[in-house]
Amino acid sequence: MKKLFIIGAMLLAGATATQAQSGFGFRGGANMSNLSGDLDNEDNFENKWGFHGGITYNIGIVDNFFSIQPELLYSQKGFKNADVEFTDPITNNSYRRVGKVNYNYLDLPVMAKIKAGPLYFEAGPQASYLVGVNNETKTYINDVEETSSRDEKDKDGLKEFEFGYGAGVGLALGNSLSLGVRYNGSLSDFVDEDVNFEGDITNARHSTIMFTLGLTIPSL
Repeated sequence: MKKLFIIGAMLLAGATATQAQSGFGFRGGANMSNLSGDLDNEDNFENKWGFHGGITYNIGIVDNFFSIQPELLYSQKGFKNADVEFTDPITNNSYRRVGKVNYNYLDLPVMAKIKAGPLYFEAGPQASYLVGVNNETKTYINDVEETSSRDEKDKDGLKEFEFGYGAGVGLALGNSLSLGVRYNGSLSDFVDEDVNFEGDITNARHSTIMFTLGLTIPSL
């Protein structure tokens, strides 16, 4: 009887391992980003909307409970400048300048995921590479857009590689689709020398909230 119990337990464990599913996938959505850390003139930096998108590979460890998911994502981070507004006393026209800075990264997170019914929880480390930087500026006169420009910037003074972490929660919609919210934080400053903002972001770190839609295609 004892031998039968042991054999049954081994067969059950083998079946669970066999049923653990893996699969490639895609994910994309919106980023709400800003800077954190010991910032000078903190009121000049506001939340900015961007996007992310890329591929995933979910590795099933324990069927329908625990998996590891490495990802490769293109992700826009950065911040929005506080609006600059003034009124011309001669013409009585109001002028407003709106600007934001985009730091475009390739992110490689490796997330450990635990499912609890339709919910999942995830956390893990992340490595990032800075692809490029650009500024977007719009000018409004009497709330009517007059000019719009986008300027590519070099990466002088910025660290190309960054290490951080992610943690989030989501809702599985069947076996393939999921909706999630994830926070990405950095473990170190991303600026070596602040050459563009007069020292305001010398101690800055990226801080990003991701709202994401995922699609996983199970392996056969």
